[in-house]
Amino acid sequence: MKLAIVGGALQGMEAVYLSKKVGYSTIVLDRRKDAPAGYLADRFEQCDVVKEPDKAMEIFSKCDAVIPAVEEIDALETLDRIVPECGIPFLFDLASYRVSCSKEKSNELMASIGVPLPQPWPECGFPIIVKPSSQSGSIGVSVAHNEEERLKGLATVEKLGDTPIQQEFVSGKSVSVEVIGNGKTARGYITTEVVLDYNYDCKQVVCEPGILSPEEDEQFAKIGADIGKKIGLKALMDVEAIRTKKGLRVLEIDARIPSQTPAAICAATGINLLEELYNSAIGKETGKTSEGRYSIYEHFHILNGAIFTCGEKEFGHVTRPYLVRDFFDADEAITDYSPDKSEWWATVINSGDSRSEVLAKRRNFITNVMRDLELEEFIDKSPEML
Repeated sequence: MKLAIVGGALQGMEAVYLSKKVGYSTIVLDRRKDAPAGYLADRFEQCDVVKEPDKAMEIFSKCDAVIPAVEEIDALETLDRIVPECGIPFLFDLASYRVSCSKEKSNELMASIGVPLPQPWPECGFPIIVKPSSQSGSIGVSVAHNEEERLKGLATVEKLGDTPIQQEFVSGKSVSVEVIGNGKTARGYITTEVVLDYNYDCKQVVCEPGILSPEEDEQFAKIGADIGKKIGLKALMDVEAIRTKKGLRVLEIDARIPSQTPAAICAATGINLLEELYNSAIGKETGKTSEGRYSIYEHFHILNGAIFTCGEKEFGHVTRPYLVRDFFDADEAITDYSPDKSEWWATVINSGDSRSEVLAKRRNFITNVMRDLELEEFIDKSPEML
C-alpha cells in the first residue's frame, strides 16, 4: 500500500508516522523543499498541487490513496477535483471540512442536534473566550475577563479578517474524540486528554482508560457519531470538548487528519486511525479493538541550558526530523537532535501497561536529557486559567 501525503508540516508528519506503524509506503508532496515530513517519508517530491496538477496526478497514479495534510482551501479544492480522476481513494471530505473550518457554521449545526456547547456572550458573563471563526488551533484565541479585554480580543480577530466567536470560558479537562464516517454512518473512537501549554496550544496528549467515566465516554463517542452523521462525514474528524462540572461542553470540530491524538491512540490501543480511515474508504473494517494500555505523547524544546515542554506550533520549528526508538530511554521520538546542537525539538511517545509505568518513562527521559546534556532546569508552563 502506497500513500501520497500532500503537505509536509505537522499533519504530514502525523500521517507519515501512522503509515510507518501500519507498514504503508509514503510519498510526501509539498511546495517547500525543506518540509519536515519529507525527511520522515520514504520519498519526497517538491510539488505545488495547485500550480502543478499534472505533476501531482502523475505521482498519484502510482499510489493507492491520497490524504491531504494541508488546510489551504485552494489546494484542497484542487485535490478534490484531480484525485478522483486517478481512480484511487481520496481520504478527505471537502464538504464536511467546509462546515468544520467555520466555527460559526459548525456551532449552528451542533446546536441544531442538541450538542452541549458553551453559552454565547453576553448571556454567559465573564470570563469568555474570543476566537476567530475560521482559524485553526489557538491562532487569534484570547481569554477576556472584562470589557476592555473583550474589545482587545475582537480587535485581534478583526486583524485576521475573520468573524469573532464569543463564548463562555469553560474550565475542566480538555478531551478529544476521533470520528470516521462513510457518508451514512459514523463511529466515535478513543477519548484522549489534551493538555495545553501557557499559550493554550497542545503540549501533551494522554491516552488511557478512565479519562472519562464509562457513561461520559459513551456519551462523547455518541456526540461525535451524531455530528458525523449530521454532516454526512465521509472521512476523519475530531471533536474537542471540555469536561466541566456540569458535563461535557463541545468546543469545535475539525474534519481533517489531526496532528497529535492519533499517534497517542496508536501507542496505547494499537488502533491506527489512518488504517481505519483507508479501510473505511474501500468499504472494509479492520476489526481491531483497543488493547487498553496507556500512553503519553509530548513536545519538548531544548534551549539555553533548559528543557521546556512546548506546544505543537513551537514544535513545528523542527528541522530535518527523524524517527528514533529508545531516545534517552523514551520509547520513541520524532526529533532533530544531534550532539552538536544547542537548540532542538522532540516529540516523545511513551506507552505501557499502567499510568505509573508511562510516567516513570517520562521522568527518566527528562532526567536523562538533563544529566547527559548538563541542562540546568526543566520548565513546564500551563495556562493561567484552565
